[in-house]
Amino acid sequence: MKYFIIGATADHVQLGVEQGIAQAGHGRYDHVSKMEKGDEIIYYSAKDKMDGGKPLLLFTAIGHVIDDKPYNVQVSDTFKPYRRDVKYLKSKTADIRPLIEQLSFIKNKKKWGFYLMSGFAEIPKEDFELIRAAMV
Repeated sequence: MKYFIIGATADHVQLGVEQGIAQAGHGRYDHVSKMEKGDEIIYYSAKDKMDGGKPLLLFTAIGHVIDDKPYNVQVSDTFKPYRRDVKYLKSKTADIRPLIEQLSFIKNKKKWGFYLMSGFAEIPKEDFELIRAAMV
């Protein structure tokens, strides 16, 4: 089993939770193809919405992958993202700042945002469990 953090604005995370799906990197196949059935994900939202959004710095959703492989959907003529089906857990948001010192995947605690810039990262189980505990 693997553990991932996916970065997305809170409004996009909420849509994913409502639809029971996950996307990463605006629907990039290379991201979602790294996940397997049973893998666990946490969404991190730096902002509340894409354009002109307000800073949040929150973990906003948690769940696990329930399908066998990525699939492609046509959202519009120009947007065909790859997705995974996810069972989301009941959770609350959790501020990242009190957890930074304890998260091992963040090596430089003063420049912690650098580790989340890619929008998709595998993290150690211990870090995932630390975040999960803050969210449930």
